Amino acid sequence: MTTTEQGMTHDELMHLPVAVPLETANRALHLGRTTGYHLARTGRYPVRVLRHGRAYKVSRYDLHRHLGVIATEDDPLAPE
Repeated sequence: MTTTEQGMTHDELMHLPVAVPLETANRALHLGRTTGYHLARTGRYPVRVLRHGRAYKVSRYDLHRHLGVIATEDDPLAPE
């Protein structure tokens, strides 16, 4: 699977850090920058948004859950 300008491969999704910047979450959700920030500001973003000062973050857990991403057995980040 290849990555387009927007979107992420399963491998990229599995190796995200615990919390990602809103722009990374926008890419995973196929949202443009302006739309993503507008949805976050108005409380309508598809997943829970964490506010850290002026920065917006999204947890990997919430993003994976929304996208239906499941860790595989050979994934180094899969729970044991």
